[in-house]
Amino acid sequence: MRQLDEHELKRLKRRELLKLAPVLAAGAFAVTRLQPGLLERGLGFSDWAAGQLFRGHHLARSFRDNELTPLEKFPYNGYDVTDPEVDLETWTLTVDGNVRHPDDYTLQQVQSLPKLRQNTRHVCVEGWDVIGSFGGARIFDFLNLVGADTSSRFLTFECADDYYESLDMATALHPQSLLCYEMYGQPLERGHGAPLRLILPTKLGYKQAKYLTKLTVTNVLPAKRGYWEDQGYSWFGGL
Repeated sequence: MRQLDEHELKRLKRRELLKLAPVLAAGAFAVTRLQPGLLERGLGFSDWAAGQLFRGHHLARSFRDNELTPLEKFPYNGYDVTDPEVDLETWTLTVDGNVRHPDDYTLQQVQSLPKLRQNTRHVCVEGWDVIGSFGGARIFDFLNLVGADTSSRFLTFECADDYYESLDMATALHPQSLLCYEMYGQPLERGHGAPLRLILPTKLGYKQAKYLTKLTVTNVLPAKRGYWEDQGYSWFGGL
């Protein structure tokens, strides 16, 4: 029998390791102390891959008015309280970070921007979805208003109910990503996030933060990236 040289032995060992890799990965998940790190790395890779595949000008499907879910059947969905009792008369959106015009912006300033009305699907990670009618300003137009550096990587949001969220810049610049202040042609109801919320037809519902109070343009994600993401959900949250 011919003896294998050192190079052939190393090549065979590598081949066998590759064959064993899926088995080793499955075994690693069975080891409790390894699971958190593996899950974190897996979610990180999934978010990276989703970001690479995201098409910034590919539109989510739009629907006709006769396909809308009735407003009364659109669930109020919150992580804590249905209404944090925002004072709608004095509300402002604080804007800071990589912007030329940091300030507190009123709802009237948001409403002065071109309004987009769209009928799109809202998909909840809990398993339900509805088709809603939403009106508001494109995030893109608002970023232009505040002089944002759109080469920055992220936007972060704080909310009146202590919820918090963050987005990649490509999603923020998507032509259907809205700072929403109307539903079904009427001012946003308190239960749906009045006076201002995110509507993102390319994202799952938990990314679409309500009761917005602060927007920051940044290149560095904070330790608290998003309420549900910090509980183990995907950060990208794409559809």
